[in-house]
Amino acid sequence: MTAPCTFTGEFRSFVMKRVFKKAHDDVTCLDWSSCSKLLAVGSKDTTTKIYTIEYLDNLNMYSLSGHTDKIVGVFFEKKSLDLITVSRNGQICLWEASIDMDDLVTSEVQISHRKRRKLQNADDSEDDVDEKDVIEKDKEYVSDEDNSEVGKQEPKTEDDKRLLYKKLGRHYIGDAIRNAHHKCKLTAVQYHKETKMLVTGFSTGIFFLHEMPDVNLIHTLSISEHRISSIAMSSPGDWIAFGCPTIGQLLVWEWQSEQYVMKQQGHSLDMTCLAYSPDGLFIVTGGYDGKVKVWNTTSGFCIVTFNEHKSTVTNVTFSANKKFFVSSSLDGTVRCYDLTRYRNFRTLTSPSLVQFSCVALDSSSELCAAGGQDVFEIFLWSVKFGKLLDVLGGHEAPVSSLSFSPTLASSRLASASWDKTVRLWNCIESSSDCEIVRLTSDALQVVFRPDGEEIAVSTLDGNISFFNTTTCEQTGSVEGRNDLGSGRADTDLITPEKMLKTK
Repeated sequence: MTAPCTFTGEFRSFVMKRVFKKAHDDVTCLDWSSCSKLLAVGSKDTTTKIYTIEYLDNLNMYSLSGHTDKIVGVFFEKKSLDLITVSRNGQICLWEASIDMDDLVTSEVQISHRKRRKLQNADDSEDDVDEKDVIEKDKEYVSDEDNSEVGKQEPKTEDDKRLLYKKLGRHYIGDAIRNAHHKCKLTAVQYHKETKMLVTGFSTGIFFLHEMPDVNLIHTLSISEHRISSIAMSSPGDWIAFGCPTIGQLLVWEWQSEQYVMKQQGHSLDMTCLAYSPDGLFIVTGGYDGKVKVWNTTSGFCIVTFNEHKSTVTNVTFSANKKFFVSSSLDGTVRCYDLTRYRNFRTLTSPSLVQFSCVALDSSSELCAAGGQDVFEIFLWSVKFGKLLDVLGGHEAPVSSLSFSPTLASSRLASASWDKTVRLWNCIESSSDCEIVRLTSDALQVVFRPDGEEIAVSTLDGNISFFNTTTCEQTGSVEGRNDLGSGRADTDLITPEKMLKTK
């Protein structure tokens, strides 16, 4: 009579991975039981499966069905094997377990495997033991275990309890919303096990708060008109946090007092520019939505939002004295913002409408320059009086970047353009004259060295070139094209992603 077959831990892990992968191609949610022996997995196939981490005599794998849409949330009750499953169409199913956590019986195979592993670890820790002796001891131990325990297992009796689930009920929430909006879906769910509170968020920006297991509606609120993608509850269960990715909004709601604890919103569209304050305490961002936001780097929260711009914000920069910052926009204005009173104290405009693509401040914070995107000129203003001082012409393509010399004794301005040139202007002495630096490709960005003796220019071909500001001669270059991921040409048959896998 042969001994029963036993699996090693590695082989069991391999089998579990294959079964798990085959059973769930699209896993949507997970939850552990309080005893950490069971794992509930919900998926797009409308089923919830219960997996065991160890060998259990009264459970191998269990599947729960009954939903008609993909599972959005699955939750074990606290110190219980009872389950709550929630699907995308607003169905809530309550499942009652036939046994308690203490009734889960660990298999003798798992126990013997643990003993063998402890024996191997103890033998491996002894340096003076030969490897052959360890193998012989392990064989003797396994044969003894097989003959004494595993090989002589007694047949199971009727008293052995198996884990079975019974559906206590099915509840539907959000029917009124779905009748008004047929495309409304339940997009996020969270369950607080201590207080038995279930929070569900929908694609229309409405959330419900229910008390389980009776599914009594406690509170409902419409926080926005956009999809709620994530929900989290604080440890006491009194605060609920919601995330809306469409508008970049973060809300913290205290449901007992029905008040907002915190309301944060990022840019509703993509971010276009960013600048650090000289002291590193603030970050200013601009976006396609025309908003300018000031963020505290310590807390990570937005402290003020400016809505004066009517179009895309193209560039922001801080003043050297840390008192204000400026922003340029495609709406034809350059605006100055006070960091003390948080107000737009100056608006700089041109005689005709110009879409400004970049902006810069000099080291004394008295001069402001902005370059045009549709009109290839550079406009120079006095920040103190808000007066247009000069218009610098000469570029034959959009001005992409501006940079003032950081030295106080100099008022030199460097401008980069898509016409493959960088021009060096002396804004005070002779603003009409400039020195031209020819490039091999379109200029994207220009910046002065801290001592003002050199400039660095990045170009469209992936190179960074260095020039002396006095002689305009090239002093060095950095070839970065080989380090940058290139795009796909019309004649390429293989994508760059495929090429990276073969390198």
